[in-house]
Amino acid sequence: MTTPLRGNRDFRLLWLSGLFAVLGGQMSALALPLLVLRETGSAVRAGAVGTVSVGAVLITMLPGGVMADRVERRRLMRVCDVGSLTVVTALAVAVWSGHAPMPLVLLVAAAGAVISTVYAPAVFGLMRAIVPADQMGTATARLQARSQTARLVGPLVGGALFGLHPALPFAAEALGLLLSTVCVALVRTRSRARAKAGAVFSRRELTAGLTFLWGLPYLRTVLLVFGLGMNFAFGALTFTALTAFSDGGTSGIGGGFVLTCVSAGALAGALLAPRIGPDRHSRLLIVATCWTCVAAAGVMAWVGQPLVAGLMCALCMCLSTVASIGFLSKLLVVTPEERVGRVQSAAGFLSSMVQPFGPLAGGALLTAFGARWAFALTGCVLALSALVVTFAPSARTEPSAPAGPAEAPEPATGPAGEADGAGPAAPAGPGHPPAAARRAVPGD
Repeated sequence: MTTPLRGNRDFRLLWLSGLFAVLGGQMSALALPLLVLRETGSAVRAGAVGTVSVGAVLITMLPGGVMADRVERRRLMRVCDVGSLTVVTALAVAVWSGHAPMPLVLLVAAAGAVISTVYAPAVFGLMRAIVPADQMGTATARLQARSQTARLVGPLVGGALFGLHPALPFAAEALGLLLSTVCVALVRTRSRARAKAGAVFSRRELTAGLTFLWGLPYLRTVLLVFGLGMNFAFGALTFTALTAFSDGGTSGIGGGFVLTCVSAGALAGALLAPRIGPDRHSRLLIVATCWTCVAAAGVMAWVGQPLVAGLMCALCMCLSTVASIGFLSKLLVVTPEERVGRVQSAAGFLSSMVQPFGPLAGGALLTAFGARWAFALTGCVLALSALVVTFAPSARTEPSAPAGPAEAPEPATGPAGEADGAGPAAPAGPGHPPAAARRAVPGD
């Protein structure tokens, strides 16, 4: 008989490890740009922190997946823990002493981003060894619920601590990383290191995850359309709503309400997912999410009220979160164990690479055509994605069994494919941002 998740000691430790890390990371994620703004008075330099971290994530995401498959994953996670703890502690000490030089801040942002690209696929690989396949959907949903809760609570606590002293959010993150390190050290499960001859970062190794995704039509279609297209269009939609309902920047109430609804919808989806078995209905949920986003764009174009826009965005994010959990669970189950790290990184890479351009497109449409037409044109892009996911033959047949034996041979070459998330945390679905400066874990 399969042990329930609540009785799975290693899963509980993995869950707690992520809780401490994500909560601390969310506290300092708000504090880091505020620190730069306080030290330099430059909004441009404050924005550079996010640019550096996102750029570092996209550059190192595929190599991070290779590392997660080459090194015993629990050991790799402990190394990442120590690295994260070291850089965050150095920043906390510098801020406490009264001066945090900009190079140190950028170094911390870049180091945290690089560490996240190694840590996240390692955790996914270890979770594959800890959680039985029939419990993967529930486990992924619980990780997502944990991270969404931390996203709601963390920035508020971080802002309050920053108001007391700028060093406190970083000290709190260091404490969270220390507790996370202890939890990882107590995990008993080990994953087998993949000893293989040849260069670690060869083209074959870096593209192995992309090749695997491209070779399964369902994964390829969903990641390209739901992961890329929907992420881009939904990013444009939410930015348009944020800008349009903030009265040109004179009021933050309407836009803030929309963003709050997005976060609330993501949390509701994570809490709802275990009750409906998203891994068993992933295609239906993906189709429903796509058409709900189309309807949301049409309603926002027609009604134009912040309350209605917020509720529609919350519904979209709720469905998207459930669908993404279902897709990620299926992805973990069908991926050969020795390739989990590279496949997860590849999926996160594709999903993340277009997200920075969604708000840019939304702003351009809003400037050129006004709010109503911006919503309508974005809805057309969403409708095109929905049509492909609904009617494309490749999107109708889900892979239902592991796609290869435990020692499946590596393909020689392969085209570029997809890439958690979020990322980053969820590798498919609208509204899931790419990993930022702090360490990412499953569900983040």
